[in-house]
Amino acid sequence: MDVDCVAVFIEATRVGSLAAAARKLGLAPMAASRRLAALEAELGVRLVHRTTRALALTVEGEAFLPYAEAIIEDAASARAAVRPSATGVAGLLRITASEPFGRKVLSAMLPAFLAANPDLRVDLLLTDAVVDIVAAGVDVAIRIAPLRDSTLVARRLAANPRRLYASPDYLTTTGTPRRLSDLDGHQCLLLSGTTHWTFVVGERSRRLRVSGRCSSNSIEALHEACLRGLGLALLAEWNAADDVAAGRLVPLLLDDAEPETLGIWAVYPTARLVPPKARLFVEALKRHLEQSRG
Repeated sequence: MDVDCVAVFIEATRVGSLAAAARKLGLAPMAASRRLAALEAELGVRLVHRTTRALALTVEGEAFLPYAEAIIEDAASARAAVRPSATGVAGLLRITASEPFGRKVLSAMLPAFLAANPDLRVDLLLTDAVVDIVAAGVDVAIRIAPLRDSTLVARRLAANPRRLYASPDYLTTTGTPRRLSDLDGHQCLLLSGTTHWTFVVGERSRRLRVSGRCSSNSIEALHEACLRGLGLALLAEWNAADDVAAGRLVPLLLDDAEPETLGIWAVYPTARLVPPKARLFVEALKRHLEQSRG
């Protein structure tokens, strides 16, 4: 399959017309039309409905589009592996991370990273759900959780210390917990399906059953509930730092225990042929995390 013909198809779907795609690719309109026609002839289906002003995908075109994108990305990765771009890596980098990590950490490091790699584009999927990165075609996932899937390849980038936090209003009303046993009398804001928090007591790990009237599948929602005085939240220090500095949240230090520290991990779908763009991004993120900790 001719990669140049596939590129015309993808660009035409992005810009909405074959003429505009031709201009973007530096082709004559007739040449772009011939390449698209050749691709359709090879596949034996019509990929787009074309008029003089617009272009729309057929059902077959919609089905083929993700495969076409994969063909272009694989070609770009192959070229980069043997002939790196003078300006850095190129192509589309697909990243997934949690909503708060993307908002607080990735949004801070991406501008400089993209400026240093002008031929690179980033597609950032932010969700608190665990994404099947193989099925979703993700190049690298940033996860802050114990890893159980041994078929994935993970690299630890940094520690992820956590604290218990509460709003000043909540503490004024309910009092401040001083020991692990005090949590039994407090409203704990929990991720949906969670019944325990893990703490380190001395040198041992202890899972403590906790409860509360409010739970959510979103860390962002629990963070907001904590700010509103609905209870105690277990948050990463980087996630709560701005609110602590502004006096909106108070970090709680227990005399006999501290929350378990997790790691920030970069997860790849496979160890074979990890794209240079993914490796470069992970190195940049690792440096950013190190610099953020001073």
